[in-house]
Amino acid sequence: MLSDVFYLSLDSLELQAERIIDPILRNRPIAIISSPGTSGTIITLSSEAEQEGLYSGMKVSLAKKKKHQVQFLPYNYSLYHRVNQYVYNTVSCFTPIVEPSEMSGFYMDMKGISTPNNNIKDIGLSVLKKIESRTSLFSVVGISINKLISRIITDVVPVNIHQVCAGAEHHFLAPLDCSVLPSTRQKSVHRMLHFLVADKVSHVQCMSRRIEEFKTLFGVYARQLIDEVNGRDTSLVKPPKLRDHLLEQTILPEDTNDQDVLYAVVQDLAEKIAFHLRKRGQMAKKIKLDIHYVDGYSSNRVGQAYASDDISVTKECKKLFTKANNRRVAVRTILLDVSQFKPYAEQKNLFFRSQSRDMAISVAIEMVRRKHGVDSIKTANVFHALGSC
Repeated sequence: MLSDVFYLSLDSLELQAERIIDPILRNRPIAIISSPGTSGTIITLSSEAEQEGLYSGMKVSLAKKKKHQVQFLPYNYSLYHRVNQYVYNTVSCFTPIVEPSEMSGFYMDMKGISTPNNNIKDIGLSVLKKIESRTSLFSVVGISINKLISRIITDVVPVNIHQVCAGAEHHFLAPLDCSVLPSTRQKSVHRMLHFLVADKVSHVQCMSRRIEEFKTLFGVYARQLIDEVNGRDTSLVKPPKLRDHLLEQTILPEDTNDQDVLYAVVQDLAEKIAFHLRKRGQMAKKIKLDIHYVDGYSSNRVGQAYASDDISVTKECKKLFTKANNRRVAVRTILLDVSQFKPYAEQKNLFFRSQSRDMAISVAIEMVRRKHGVDSIKTANVFHALGSC
């Protein structure tokens, strides 16, 4: 019987998907961009494109000035999502406990799964072969007793399958760069490690032995960092079906810190969330707003939606954005994740009995969106800031 956690990583899923759809792109330099316009940025690119001097986050306008043979492709969320769902269905044949992680990764709880020779790597190889035979996608698997180590394995070990046995986590992590630890994405932690010239996990492991001093240095992140450098992670693999939620995300066509544009994006996402809440006849006890910056850092805040009308939800989301956006770095992605629903009894009265001018407009907008889709109509400020994208 096994009690291990797999992390399956689809290396550069977006690039692989594009090359499967169009085999002519194989071995050619390609870059996936946020927008086909010159104001867009490169989201991901092939190694061949990197050899041409391009890099992730580079402005498309700058990239096009260079002499190269790189082909630019617009970000095709629909395609990547379909591939992601197909892989999810494939790995679910091995265990019912699968947790998607972003677009290109999956955690798999293998507890209770047995093999004739009890060799866990055999199962890992079977997973890789099944995905390759069904999708032609290349993937790698990390195996350990928890999610943290399994994920780190796929980032640092240059083989398609590797296992870190129970008890070897501390030794495995020691020679690695501190950047593999999730808590180093926190600005204060990153700055402190840089100040202390602690670039290897082994340095932090030594410092963590002086617990009181360590708490003084890293504050609220001290306990999390101690657990990470020792390879401890008690979080469970959670299948998405156990968590009912609504998700709306915008990848900006151009990385920006223009507040008018960013608030327009937040409003656009909030109105979509409000639309779906009204269709469900519910309100949300939890709204999580995530901001992902061009340099890889992220920030988030959590609030509540006490109603499901556009104005109330937008107001709450803008408040969360104001609190979360505490950096001057350009923003690449904004995401709203809504969960913990409960019935909203006043929904019908709000949209069908009010005689006010504002509510009459809301009714008209609601009717159009229900008939033609949530993206069929935008308020003036959102349209002026974002156009039709």
